[in-house]
Amino acid sequence: MLGFRIRSCKKRILGCKINVCPLKRNPNRDVPYLYVRTLKLDDETGFISILLKAENVEAVTDKFVSRFASSSIFRLVVLPVEATFPLPAQQSGEKTTEGEAEESKAKAERISREELYEDIAQAGRFISTYLEMVALSTIVASVGLIRGDVAIIIGAMVIAPLLGPNIALSLAVTLGDLNLTKNSPRAIGAGVATSLTISMLIGILLHTDSVASEIAARAHSGIEDISLALAVGTAESLAFTTGVSAVVVGVMISVALLPPLVAAGILTGAGHFEMAMGAFALFLTNITCINLAAIATFLLQRMSPRTWWEAARAKHATRLAVTAWVLMLCLLFFLIFFGFGKGS
Repeated sequence: MLGFRIRSCKKRILGCKINVCPLKRNPNRDVPYLYVRTLKLDDETGFISILLKAENVEAVTDKFVSRFASSSIFRLVVLPVEATFPLPAQQSGEKTTEGEAEESKAKAERISREELYEDIAQAGRFISTYLEMVALSTIVASVGLIRGDVAIIIGAMVIAPLLGPNIALSLAVTLGDLNLTKNSPRAIGAGVATSLTISMLIGILLHTDSVASEIAARAHSGIEDISLALAVGTAESLAFTTGVSAVVVGVMISVALLPPLVAAGILTGAGHFEMAMGAFALFLTNITCINLAAIATFLLQRMSPRTWWEAARAKHATRLAVTAWVLMLCLLFFLIFFGFGKGS
């Protein structure tokens, strides 16, 4: 579609007159749309369909929400469009400042705030299915680690249940969203506790060789692991913000999350506590780097709340989170540099 990701945005405005539509009262078209159609239902209500470029979805939805959010029967639905014919007319001659051009470019490379929030909130939900996925992936990873079978470990990587809550936590901090901030740590904590409990029981019940290649490889951490975690954290965040399927990138990140956590549980259950600490240190390093990279990615892509009071809260939350993660990373770097967590 002319090289653009297109979004169809349908607005059903109930209890509001059509002649107060934010786009209708925008003669300068500072937020250009490719196509708009208004259907008047009666004297008070109507239905508006708008075809937009991806970078303009967020601006237009903000205009409608700020104007009609007080109406209890207002509804805005964002739908993806694969193609349209005839091709939409291109707008030309629009002038923007350098700052506006940079912001527009950053937003053009991602989906809208509402779309991203919906995707990540779904991935980070704390529900029974999530815990079941954690349990199943832990069992799969444990068998793969004990047998030294990479193919089985990859099976656990594909499930990758711990990814969603971590990315959700980073987005919650960036947007200052209280509900997501409360739910994400609960999901992460429950997932970690479930995985550790199951893997420790497996370590107790099954014969575990601490020198097995796949376990020993995750019983220590190094400076290169920090670079790896930062890279995959950025890649996963980009996969979410651009709307690209996160399956392939999810495999990359799960390499850095679930296996070392499971290895830590197995080694603890088998009584190899020093090696278990090394594996858990690797897990903490990856968690820290992934969250730091995700927050940085969201900020670079101009992901921000809609209102100014939410922006102030988000700025404060982001500062606290970044400070905490940086301090954690510095501590882990110090421990790694001086030999802690290298196992035996």
